[in-house]
Amino acid sequence: MDIVRDVLDKQVVDRHSVRMGRVDGIVAELRPGRPPEVIAIEIGSMAIARRVGERTARWVARLAARIGGARHAEPYRIAWSRIRLMDVDIEVDIDMNDTPIDDWQRWLREHVIERLPRWLQ
Repeated sequence: MDIVRDVLDKQVVDRHSVRMGRVDGIVAELRPGRPPEVIAIEIGSMAIARRVGERTARWVARLAARIGGARHAEPYRIAWSRIRLMDVDIEVDIDMNDTPIDDWQRWLREHVIERLPRWLQ
């Protein structure tokens, strides 16, 4: 398997087929005398920022931590063992609602969208 070609930038869906985002990073464990082992995939703006560069990653981490708290200063990792199917999309054995990935959209829905008049929604 060509891990970069077959995994990076693919759509990730949870166990209910809800889109979670795209694979923005791949985490491998280096092992002495053995090939590296893929242990997780990463999703989120932090993983994308790391791909752009170290300076960008630091800036995005500070901004994310300031706005959303410490848990948003790191990319969201999904253990390789939680991947159920790799096809057109990558299906993972987790529920999107149990992750911080949707925090921003959930906050906007609860604090802004629900307060708009019906005709604007």
